[in-house]
Amino acid sequence: MRPHVEFVDQQDLLWHHAEFEHAEGSAKQQNLSYDEEDGSASLRVEFVTDWSRSAGFHEAQTEWFVLSGKVDIGGEILTKGGYWCAPKGALTPAIKVTEGSQILLFREYAAWGFKPAKDAAQSISSDSEVVIKHSESMDWFDVEDPANGSPMDFSRGGTPVPGLFIKLLYRDPKTGFYTRLIKAKPGWREHPLAHHPVYEEAYCLEGEFDYNYGLMKPGQYFFRPAGIRHGDFTAGEEEGCTWILRCDGDLVDWYTEEASVEMHGKPVNWGDDFPGTEPPVYIQPVRSRTAGKWQDPSYQ
Repeated sequence: MRPHVEFVDQQDLLWHHAEFEHAEGSAKQQNLSYDEEDGSASLRVEFVTDWSRSAGFHEAQTEWFVLSGKVDIGGEILTKGGYWCAPKGALTPAIKVTEGSQILLFREYAAWGFKPAKDAAQSISSDSEVVIKHSESMDWFDVEDPANGSPMDFSRGGTPVPGLFIKLLYRDPKTGFYTRLIKAKPGWREHPLAHHPVYEEAYCLEGEFDYNYGLMKPGQYFFRPAGIRHGDFTAGEEEGCTWILRCDGDLVDWYTEEASVEMHGKPVNWGDDFPGTEPPVYIQPVRSRTAGKWQDPSYQ
């Protein structure tokens, strides 16, 4: 399974050679999260040159979300906010990508294996088709109101949450697995700690989001296995916050009221009253160089 990542800034991640087979051109990737057992991964990919690949079949359920640039999939042009998903067994059309384009790439249930259509002895099932969306032209739906066209399936445990809006990109009707855009209105606040029976991951696209793990900004990412408590939450006062968010089943919010995560204690060898500590050396660990200085002074 993938480890808990909470949270990481893309500026702190190393670039690796992109994991593509049977492709023409060059690309590099940053590993946001990676399952070393089955190869599932969430990646940020940048195309160093023009890039192309013929039609074929992925071993993994594969999704692309365009951050910038241009992607041509089967003759359909995707720009910022463009999205496609190829469920396992679906034929992915030929793809062309313009140099400098950046995407988020999600693999689920398998690694990067790919078979060109001409080499694949695999039939195309009628219920396995590539899904293509242009999210910039889609409407936002109120998560609070299932009667107002909300794509949330409340009959399967989805939780109405006032102040949140959704654009559904993909949902598996059998498992409840879905990928969506979520927008929180400016100043949106949710008080209790929450956890879920499914994993939850998100990449921040716009705005800010303050919660018990820190202040999340664009380009930052988390992956939470099922059962990780998080909260409370406050969206930025000026523009709220927008994420692309994925779960491997229907998201049910299990709340814990009157809960808090606090640290108390008396300074021993640091602080305003202790000589030689200007500025004071705090004891909280910092997970991201971009979000703050490393705890160890040797890494300043």
